[in-house]
Amino acid sequence: MTKKSISFSIKQWSEDDRPREKLLRKNRSVLSDAELVAILIGSGSSGESAVALAKKILAKVNNNLNELGKLSVQQLMKFNGIGEAKAVAIIAALELGRRRRIEGRRKVVKISNSKNAFKILQPVIGELAHEEFWIVHLNNANAVLKMSQLSKGGITATLVDVRLVIKEALEVGAVALVLAHNHPSGTLKPSKADVAITKKLKTAALAMDIRILDHLIVTSEHYFSFADESIL
Repeated sequence: MTKKSISFSIKQWSEDDRPREKLLRKNRSVLSDAELVAILIGSGSSGESAVALAKKILAKVNNNLNELGKLSVQQLMKFNGIGEAKAVAIIAALELGRRRRIEGRRKVVKISNSKNAFKILQPVIGELAHEEFWIVHLNNANAVLKMSQLSKGGITATLVDVRLVIKEALEVGAVALVLAHNHPSGTLKPSKADVAITKKLKTAALAMDIRILDHLIVTSEHYFSFADESIL
């Protein structure tokens, strides 16, 4: 006897259960992460709905949207049913979300502790697959004057030019700095090189009456503060 094929099309679902209709009829907040991703990809694969495919993709990154945002086009295309266009749509949507967080956190214009610094820096470097070194320039009131990328390196290391740090700080008129770099590996333990460059920058800055308030190692969800750990 020939078995009838089972359709997994979302179109056969109740309208209240279809992601697009659910978003239109109800508040966007009621949709799950998988349903939102399903809207982005539009359709699933043979025998699998868009929602099921989205759940499979999210399961691969432990349902962590920050980790999903790190996947490349090639990595997403390894999933059956995800072509280049769908992969690009997912990446573009997550990048917009990242930029939206950056815009929102720019309202934190004064840094009084490591948590404030992390709120500003995490959307900028926390989810990158490569290492970057950033400088936050502050005035006498610890208000942010400027944020700038000092260097961009590979996944294990990045080059830091002390002269450029001091030169830009003087040009901006900063009296204090917060240093920051990310660890794509997710580890929060500072390396010997991290400690060495921090001491080198602190010594050079003090010669110009510029204080180094902190150095943060940033990952997608957490941070390590040199100041909090009393190793600055």
